[in-house]
Amino acid sequence: MAVKQSTGARAANQMMDGDAVRALAERLRENVQRVIVGRREAIDQVLAAVLSSGHVLIEDLPGTGKTTLCKALASSLDCSFSRIQFTPDLVPGDVVGVSIFDARSHEFDFRQGPVFANVVLADEINRATPRTQSALLEAMQEGQVSVDGVTRMLPSPFLVAATLNPVEMEGTFPLPEAQLDRFLLRVSMGYPTPEEESELLDRFRGRPSPPELEPVATPADILAARQCVQAVRVEPPARNYVLALIGATRNHDKLRLGASPRASLALQSAAQAAAALEGRRFVVADDVKRMAIPVLSHRIIADASATLRGMDTARVVSEILRSVAVPLDD
Repeated sequence: MAVKQSTGARAANQMMDGDAVRALAERLRENVQRVIVGRREAIDQVLAAVLSSGHVLIEDLPGTGKTTLCKALASSLDCSFSRIQFTPDLVPGDVVGVSIFDARSHEFDFRQGPVFANVVLADEINRATPRTQSALLEAMQEGQVSVDGVTRMLPSPFLVAATLNPVEMEGTFPLPEAQLDRFLLRVSMGYPTPEEESELLDRFRGRPSPPELEPVATPADILAARQCVQAVRVEPPARNYVLALIGATRNHDKLRLGASPRASLALQSAAQAAAALEGRRFVVADDVKRMAIPVLSHRIIADASATLRGMDTARVVSEILRSVAVPLDD
């Protein structure tokens, strides 16, 4: 049995053109940068996930702005927003909702969980048990949740933005490969440059919290932009480059597990979004290169010898990018 939920605002009747998508991305970027100083690449990667109907995992050290970036994005969209603080005692029902028996009606009443929102911030997702983490699998892949044999659709657009602290091990649970694979991109914030940090100190001096942001885009804007992104052309040279990179991960001597076919789809989709952010209607090799590390690094597994030598998967992907030539059109 399926119960259809409200999908929010519908997409515009006419698909956006490339210039409109670029203008939309610029509005969102400028709004987010009112509270995030610099970090242009990280912001663009998150915007690419939004435009690609994907989800994003932001993994970096404490205090680098992971949660602030997610909240700024949600505030920039005139969408429903919920935040789930993942903890070891969180259970799946706290995420998707539960059915509660109503003694007056003698029926079960479903109480929606926080996952029923356009933008869901899963804060410190690795602090919850794998059982609770898996509660997001169906939601992220299918845009729906199933509870007590009833399938309920989630609002559209739907985006999970999760944060993860890679240095704290106590009280955390590694994300299973199946969970990681549901994230289109893994984004690293990185430290700001000295100039950016100086601006940060000047801009927020004496302020207890960042300023409140006003929405600059609607759900209809996002849905219309997604149609445009899906129409971005991927000509044979760009598609062959995607396939060459994916194939290289499956035959690399430092990898125990290469990229899956889902990774191929994800890399192509992210490259289309990267092209749309630049106002182009076609993908070039640089779009694929730009998205290769955030798309692939969390979908491959380094072998034991590479791990012992301190070789992480992002470095392996960088090595592959240097070694794989861009295929030429026949």
